[in-house]
Amino acid sequence: MSHDDPIGELVALLSRLPGIGERTATRLAHHVLSADPAYAQALGASLAAVHARVVKCERCANFCGGPLCRICQDTTRDDAVVCVVARVPDLGAIEKSASFRGRYHVLHGLLAPLDGVGPDQLPLDALVRRVEREAIKEVVVATPLSVEGEATALYLAEVLRPRGVRVSRIASGIPHGGELEYADQVTVGRAFEGRREL
Repeated sequence: MSHDDPIGELVALLSRLPGIGERTATRLAHHVLSADPAYAQALGASLAAVHARVVKCERCANFCGGPLCRICQDTTRDDAVVCVVARVPDLGAIEKSASFRGRYHVLHGLLAPLDGVGPDQLPLDALVRRVEREAIKEVVVATPLSVEGEATALYLAEVLRPRGVRVSRIASGIPHGGELEYADQVTVGRAFEGRREL
């Protein structure tokens, strides 16, 4: 990236975002250039401050602007059921389906021994403490149906079942290797309705 080419620098930075190729990054860069300069300043300020303004929820590790996320603050949700997801976008996909009214726990990753990601690299102990401390009756594992997602699900079942909690897995309405973030609402809803014991 060269500071002599500000448009090329912006395109290069935008194209590093997931799902954004060079063509889309170029279109976005030109959109920002065509917009009111106040928009570009607001966008830049928001991006610059995002790490300072957004934290992980103390209870579930969802991204939020305060100690507890809006889901953990919602008193109408079922405290006895916790859904474990790999990433925050997966939580968002489940919420859009409106088929789950319990609580969440976000791992921010999956077990991947070949990549050096073992149980110590994920907040699994925080989940175990929640199960032991709160009156949780069921943990629904909603990790992707991939090798890493399945390994994580099996490990969670092995660790949590001896603690007297029911451990279930979402049904295979989500295709193998698919990501919850990109699944439609009906598919996510069916996956929850057809969850099974691990």
